[in-house]
Amino acid sequence: MTKPSLPELLHAAVTAVGGSERPGQVAMAQAVAEAIDDGSHLLVQAGTGTGKSLGYLVPALAHGEPVVVATATLALQRQLVERDLPRTVEALHPLLRRRPEFAMLKGRSNYLCLHRLHEGVPQDEEDGLFDQFEAAAPTSKLGQDLLRLRDWSQETESGDRDDLTPGVSDRAWAQVSVSSRECLGASKCAYGAECFAEMARERAKLAEVIVTNHALLAIDAIEGAPILPQHEVLIVDEAHELVSRVTGVATGELTPGQVNRSVRRAAKLVDEKAADQLQTAAEGFERLMELALPGRLEEIPEDLGYALMALRDAARTVISALGTTRDKSVQDEDAVRKQALASVETVHDVAERITNGSEWDVVWYERHDRFGASLRVAPMSVSGLLREKLFADRSVVLASATLKLGGDFNGVGASLGLAPEGTEGDDLPKWKGVDVGSPFDYPKQGILYVARHLSRPARDGDRADMLDELTELIQAAGGRTLGLFSSMRAAQLAAEELRTRIPEFPILLQGEETLGELIKNFAADPKTCLFGTLSLWQGVDVPGSSCQLVIMDKIPFPRPDDPLMSARQKAVEDAGGNGFMAVAATHAALLMAQGAGRLVRASEDRGVVAVLDQRLATARYGSYLKASLPDFWYTTDRNQARKSLAAIDAAAKENEA
Repeated sequence: MTKPSLPELLHAAVTAVGGSERPGQVAMAQAVAEAIDDGSHLLVQAGTGTGKSLGYLVPALAHGEPVVVATATLALQRQLVERDLPRTVEALHPLLRRRPEFAMLKGRSNYLCLHRLHEGVPQDEEDGLFDQFEAAAPTSKLGQDLLRLRDWSQETESGDRDDLTPGVSDRAWAQVSVSSRECLGASKCAYGAECFAEMARERAKLAEVIVTNHALLAIDAIEGAPILPQHEVLIVDEAHELVSRVTGVATGELTPGQVNRSVRRAAKLVDEKAADQLQTAAEGFERLMELALPGRLEEIPEDLGYALMALRDAARTVISALGTTRDKSVQDEDAVRKQALASVETVHDVAERITNGSEWDVVWYERHDRFGASLRVAPMSVSGLLREKLFADRSVVLASATLKLGGDFNGVGASLGLAPEGTEGDDLPKWKGVDVGSPFDYPKQGILYVARHLSRPARDGDRADMLDELTELIQAAGGRTLGLFSSMRAAQLAAEELRTRIPEFPILLQGEETLGELIKNFAADPKTCLFGTLSLWQGVDVPGSSCQLVIMDKIPFPRPDDPLMSARQKAVEDAGGNGFMAVAATHAALLMAQGAGRLVRASEDRGVVAVLDQRLATARYGSYLKASLPDFWYTTDRNQARKSLAAIDAAAKENEA
């Protein structure tokens, strides 16, 4: 039988999901297939509505060898495993003459731990285990959650937290889950044969397509202990998020509470001398953390350095002692010891990393009103790590609606460790960038309005003229507004002010309800507005007339006192580059592109993206930022913006009537 062509396979898959083929989707599938065939790397920008999931799934399934797909969000993981893959596999089965297997794989803490569920949880204060079901009052929220988890454990096949509906609190889940460091290991655990996490790994080993997340991909690359099965092809969807997710995994943190917890966990498992040494070091560290001032520590103060070395050395002593001392009074000592070891090892590793003082690390101190003081260490850049670990020995496809910033892929490529496109070199990964466009007619469907007449925004300053402009735009739009703000404080101030000025338009504010509830309520009532910050810039998908105005209060540059961003910017400048453009402008361009992408989510959508920051029209970097946004019709005429919004609102009301 003749091997089916890629267009035949794509047509079958698109038909199966009830869609229609789009030129961009066809071009994307072809580019992905070529990258897989020749073992090269691809950055592909596919605008909203392209159908990029099928654009990479069809060539991946046709490949016939293991493929890992890593996504940033839970929503997309579920969409792939519950909708796109089942339908696509069934549609391609007659053509491929096989039914490819697929599986989801997450980090161990996402799965119910049967040992924790049945044997109890190691407690900090008393080294034995306690029965969480007896300890929590059955009428309390925690008690109800734990009883639900016990019942669910009898019926679930996956043990995956995300399959539990409705969900439970983080506190309840922590009672029945373990991290990879705390896990006893299948061979040592009485429940190893039934372990949900181990079963998920076994399913992944047998699958052609393994769906995972950016965090697990980062752990697999950084820690050197393979978690993912062997594969020839890696597809990274939502790839604009990858650098920040890898940075998060590679970031270490020390807090007084965390250190004191490790002391309590180890106390009865080691000799008194080792326990006292760690206790004394913890007390010294806590005293200094109460005195420290927030900000980057380019050099570790001498007293803090001594405290960290004492902590490192005491933790090392305890780690050695944990392997020898046994206490017959401790129930299920192996589990208690494993939890204590995981806790102390984390303290040791972070303290050692900071005291070693690598020039490639950034160290800073933070004080949070709710969580207290913390010392953090993160890599200056993850580009070298990604170049070495991500692009070796496999073909990598990175897909997103926003990878082409300022007109090319080189900015995002550099953050991933890639040389400028077309650069030749033996040790340089070969790659190309492809923009397959969007099925939407952006110049006809959307307007980019820049409020050039407004005063230049000052950091955290009151912007009375901006609030006036915001009020007028919302009135012209009849509500229907998603307000994207550069800080939570700005969103709160705007919400408070506008609730007084225009009470006829309900203002929802991020943090007052869960994100899911906010988006649901926003979509349900066209007069409603939704204000918020970072997660709204990237996490809102509301097609239709409920979102016809997207407001950005100002260009979302990183805060000047952001330790990591400012360190990265300085490093670029020290190397002779333009730190502002490479770091701050790229960061802002990516967020603005994501934010502007909230407006047009379907072919019938119409609306305005309003940027209330004159710098987009007046500053030299404005053209770079505008080139990163969808190709909307552009204006700085406030009257034109209001008239257009009023006309769009009138048309929407007519359709809704």
